[in-house]
Amino acid sequence: MIAVSAHGALVRIAMLRGDNLTRFHLWNRERPDGVGDLYTGRVDAVEKALAGCFVALGAEHSGFLPDSAGGKNLTVGDYVSVRVTRAPQGGKGPRLKRDDAPPGEAPGLVTNGPGPLLELAAHYPAEEVVLDDYALMAELRPALEGRMRHDARAFDPVLEDEVAALAEPVARLPQGARLHITPAPAATLLDVDAATASHMAPLALNEAILPEICRQIVLRNLSGGILVDFAGLKAAQRQKLLPPLQMALRRDPLGPKLLGLSHLGFAEISRRRIRPPLHEILDP
Repeated sequence: MIAVSAHGALVRIAMLRGDNLTRFHLWNRERPDGVGDLYTGRVDAVEKALAGCFVALGAEHSGFLPDSAGGKNLTVGDYVSVRVTRAPQGGKGPRLKRDDAPPGEAPGLVTNGPGPLLELAAHYPAEEVVLDDYALMAELRPALEGRMRHDARAFDPVLEDEVAALAEPVARLPQGARLHITPAPAATLLDVDAATASHMAPLALNEAILPEICRQIVLRNLSGGILVDFAGLKAAQRQKLLPPLQMALRRDPLGPKLLGLSHLGFAEISRRRIRPPLHEILDP
């Protein structure tokens, strides 16, 4: 089930498997992230060192079009149709991909992307969409006719509590452990605190909490470089966690890559940046 709760321009979207929260999006309809938007753009600068070019999108906005996404062989002044594949985040502008649509006569927005709700509904076409707002239902009816149901408590108290916890920098883990989440421009550090979980052997504890760590990464949409500092393990023991961590990461729809262990013993994960992480939306 996809549960949707609207409060003015802010829409909360939760994907549920039974009682388990598996996906969460915060959609600000007044300030959409722009993923999927189609633009007519004008090439303003070609940067060979960056293997791409900067494209003016109108209204003093610009994005980066990599050579690998259709920017190769373009020159300054060319007009192209481009689609946003990564929202502005971390102080950087949007990432673009060339589109086959014919460009217009001036830089500017052509059509908006679907937004996270319609995108999620398209990925899970068999899931019912339960909303607490009749006006939003009317707006979505052309795309979701026959799949929607109104429920004033689309977010029940249990779900409300779990969603509220996603705004906190500390997440609860199984067996009484905690996960401290510290985002930075270059990477996000996940530090496991096992102080209250000393009844378990360190290796068994860290293996038991791996699925929840990966779930928190998805729910908070942490992306880019992610470093995980496990609790109380020697180097050889940390190596034993890599196969089960790789298995847990396979449930992630973005297909993150486990790069191994750093010299400091951190598990290194690379996860694609598409939509902004939750903490950037909550604290822009």
